Amino acid sequence: MVRNEMLRFHMRLIGVLVILTVIAAGTVLAFHEPLRAWAYAYTGEEDLLPQVKGMAQVASNLVRSQPRLRDGVQVQHADVNPLGINTFLQLEVEATKRERSLQMIRDAGFRWIRQEFVWEDIEIHGKGDFEDRRHEPYRSAWGKYDNIVDLARKYDIEIICRLSNPPSWTRADGDAHGTYIPPDDYDDFGDFVYAVVSRYRGRIRYYQIWNEPNLVREWGVVSASDYVRLLQIAYTRAREADPEVVILAGALSATIELDDREWGKGINDFIYLQQMYDAGAGPYFDILSMQGYGLYSGPTDRRMRPRVLNFSRPLYIREIMVANGDAHKPIWISELDWSPVPDDIPPVYGRYSEGTRARYVVEAYERMQEEWPWMGVACFWFFKRADESERDQAWYYFRMVEPDFTPLPVYDAVKAYAALSR
Repeated sequence: MVRNEMLRFHMRLIGVLVILTVIAAGTVLAFHEPLRAWAYAYTGEEDLLPQVKGMAQVASNLVRSQPRLRDGVQVQHADVNPLGINTFLQLEVEATKRERSLQMIRDAGFRWIRQEFVWEDIEIHGKGDFEDRRHEPYRSAWGKYDNIVDLARKYDIEIICRLSNPPSWTRADGDAHGTYIPPDDYDDFGDFVYAVVSRYRGRIRYYQIWNEPNLVREWGVVSASDYVRLLQIAYTRAREADPEVVILAGALSATIELDDREWGKGINDFIYLQQMYDAGAGPYFDILSMQGYGLYSGPTDRRMRPRVLNFSRPLYIREIMVANGDAHKPIWISELDWSPVPDDIPPVYGRYSEGTRARYVVEAYERMQEEWPWMGVACFWFFKRADESERDQAWYYFRMVEPDFTPLPVYDAVKAYAALSR
């Protein structure tokens, strides 16, 4: 009885000390700008109360097991220019707008574009049918993609070719369960991969197989083993067409759901990646890719908490790769940004001013270059959309330039960073 009373007393005392420490820390931070800057450098938080809470969480890193990263290992495909950007060039009707896009991208210092070669936009009407008969005059479905490849070579920009988005004819139920979910016969996808890689042999080297396969909206009923089966087929067919290609696994979306029934959205990226390895994925990709959104804190957030989504998440992904014998492989980030959504649209991805966003993006590239030797390309999300029809969607505001090519502050910020990094 006495022992229990003493234990409760000590716990209450510890609680009081913690509260007093937090109050004291908050008081000091409130009136000391250098300390506020120091707190931001560890928490990625700009406001006082989140900084105080964040510093307590950063302190908890000291009693947590830290990721084992093996930073000294030689990593392939990591010693590259890190500046990449997502493009939707296939949506530009005029070839002149595709060229202007790539001119601006090159001028800003980007050396990579992540560009989808949309399966349903290439093999449109049936297997082996590469003619576009959706509108007259009929034309080759390859035409605009050939133009994208030619322009990228003209401006010395490397393409990361994302292969995904099956045509409806590949599924018995068409698009009834979504337009992104995989085909009934994975060999149909393998044949498409072979066709693309054969056509662009020697001109495109990097291919990404699918996007966010750990999400329901991108895969349907999530299954890492099924994705690995598709990845194996795609990898094999791509290497048959061109032995020099480099294969990126589909970008993992950062999620905290423990299974796809929890909220009906997907499976935790850590769990999914381990399931991929358990299903034998290791030999069938050269680069692991993931999404790199900071969401609700800045790029300097160093809180290591598996159930929290922040910019430090690649450290956990790297640890899983190391544990599975892939320390020699890099991580590439497929999508990176902070949301500058306006006040009249719900901030589902967070909300930042254009100026803060521009600063965060540059700081993200700086952190990756200074701290993560196993990180390769990080692709900003995204350059532009072809028009303004999606202005009511929060994700539309991730653009770097407006549809009329008016640049936003983040364009100039990255351009200045690239110039200093040369």
